[in-house]
Amino acid sequence: MSVEIGLNAVVVARGPQAPMILALTDAAGARRDALPFGPFDPQRHRTFETSLRDHVEEQTALSLGYIEQLYTFGDRGRHREPGEETKHLVSVGYLALARPDEEAASRLQEAGARWRDWYAYLPWEDWRAGRPGLIDAVILPGLSGWAEAAEGDRAAQRRARMRLAFGLDDIPWDEERVLERYELLYEAGLVGEALADRPGEATAWRAALPTAPLGRAMQHDHRRIVATAIARLRAKIKYRPVVFELMPPDFTLTALQTMVEAISGRHLHKQNFRRLVEGAELVEPTGASTAGTGGRPAALFRFRRQILEERPAPGLKLGSR
Repeated sequence: MSVEIGLNAVVVARGPQAPMILALTDAAGARRDALPFGPFDPQRHRTFETSLRDHVEEQTALSLGYIEQLYTFGDRGRHREPGEETKHLVSVGYLALARPDEEAASRLQEAGARWRDWYAYLPWEDWRAGRPGLIDAVILPGLSGWAEAAEGDRAAQRRARMRLAFGLDDIPWDEERVLERYELLYEAGLVGEALADRPGEATAWRAALPTAPLGRAMQHDHRRIVATAIARLRAKIKYRPVVFELMPPDFTLTALQTMVEAISGRHLHKQNFRRLVEGAELVEPTGASTAGTGGRPAALFRFRRQILEERPAPGLKLGSR
């Protein structure tokens, strides 16, 4: 069996309500969304990163800005096509941040790509308006049935994983456990990718659940890669100023708070957030203001780049929920 190295990109941009992920789509709706992807060709590219940048630009007409490697995904059968027995694909996932303009949006449409709200893929991760209803209505009943179907220590282990991943009993919700939650739902057969991968696996607990899908399914294991990217970005904003890669050069503190809330999936107290930003010395006033907020003119700020030379970990220490 031959091994091929592939490259996947989770490209994130600021959206009107939440971070957006760049997805390759099928206009006819016959195929699920996919992440931009391409094989690594050492004859053409010297590094994985340059290869990935070229593939994304070829597929979506979008030039990437900030980029970092996420993880290597090499599970057997993770990207196999029907009837394909001779190739094993190992994929290197990347997180990339972008600031698309109107011209880029029109080019994306021509390329068969579009921006999607990242909570469309993982709706249980959005706690900005409180605990999502589908956790109690669908997820916990499904996971409980899955745990009860096991015996002895396995049942106890499954229940412990449920409590840790979804913040049950006296365990607080941890917004960074995004991948653990998705993998738990996959193992329990509660997401569309699991149903496609194991079509003959009938379960009593699944049959008793509502038929509404748990988020928008993706091709292969691309939603797992998206979960990895969200977890990385949620952790990263606490110790590196990457959130400013998604912001325009000048912004209000309200817009910055909205972006941080959208990434972390949690509501933040306005005055506490402002004290946090001011105490971390991450921004500085521009001296200008904007009336675009609909009320009193709001002061405009910009990222204070000197912080990168002054402090080793200049992020937003959001604290626990």
